[in-house]
Amino acid sequence: MVKIAVDGMGGDFSPHAIVKGAELAYREGLADIVLLGNKDVIGPLIDKSSGIEIVHTTDNVDMDESPSVALRKKRNSSMNKAFALLKENRVQGVVTAGNSGAAMAFAIFTLGRFQLVERPAIATLNPNAKGGKFILLDAGGNVDCKPGHLAQFAVMGDAFARSTLGIGAPRIGILSNASEIKKGNDLTREAHVIVKGLGLNYVGYVEGMDMYKGNVDVVVTDGFVGNVALKVSEGVAEILMTFFKENIEKGIKNKIGYLFLKEVFDDLRRRIDFSEYGGAPLLGVDGVCVICHGRSDEKTIKNAVGMAKCFVEKGLNDSIKEKMQNFQLLQRIKEK
Repeated sequence: MVKIAVDGMGGDFSPHAIVKGAELAYREGLADIVLLGNKDVIGPLIDKSSGIEIVHTTDNVDMDESPSVALRKKRNSSMNKAFALLKENRVQGVVTAGNSGAAMAFAIFTLGRFQLVERPAIATLNPNAKGGKFILLDAGGNVDCKPGHLAQFAVMGDAFARSTLGIGAPRIGILSNASEIKKGNDLTREAHVIVKGLGLNYVGYVEGMDMYKGNVDVVVTDGFVGNVALKVSEGVAEILMTFFKENIEKGIKNKIGYLFLKEVFDDLRRRIDFSEYGGAPLLGVDGVCVICHGRSDEKTIKNAVGMAKCFVEKGLNDSIKEKMQNFQLLQRIKEK
């Protein structure tokens, strides 16, 4: 059975939501669990019959803490110890809902990066209008990027889509303010030239309104734009569900209508609820790491464990490593 380390002290609703999510994952047979945190805090929350292993740590990383400070001063944190277990091959993956910047810093420092990867990227799975999914990366790991970094993201996204989504020739686009190549900015225009020459199934620029239409499988951007796009999408999804709920409660006819359409609304909620996806893998580091939303509840954590198990079993990191080694052009870009 795959064994996953869960950072018990990371996230806005830790440790309770994290512990309960880890227990759900264990009970459903998704993976064996190692839960890291202060045993005096998380111990009383765990069902003693669950079989979850606890690794005691004396510190935790605050959600607003500087990654560089965490790297220097929080070596005994639950987050860092989780990555240490992965480095020692005592677990096959890490799940954390803690400080994403610190998670990236610890992952790079402890696990290392793949050859040719300068900037690991956070890759989110998102629903599209055709019933499938598309990948957005980077979703917040690197706010300042060079064109070569976006090219690396494209290669890693291609490997992710092939190994995990089973797409034979993923359609890759660069997120921009228009579909015309002459538009965009210096970053997108230079990245366009590089990615076009990589031999991928590159379809050009993708506008924000087109990401969800199902005509692209991998959307590449820098972490600043990617995180803004992700948060706007989450906000729109939340307010739509709020509007539906408000209108359903306005009158008896609306409530009766809802009863007939309940399955439709339930399906819609599942497709746009981030908790259904669990989290986002950090691509480019030498180990499986799933970073969850800071507001993750127990359902999100359970699904994140399942996601980490999936990445381990499908050999996601082996696919990325092999893909990166095949692109000599990226080597030349890095040498410049």
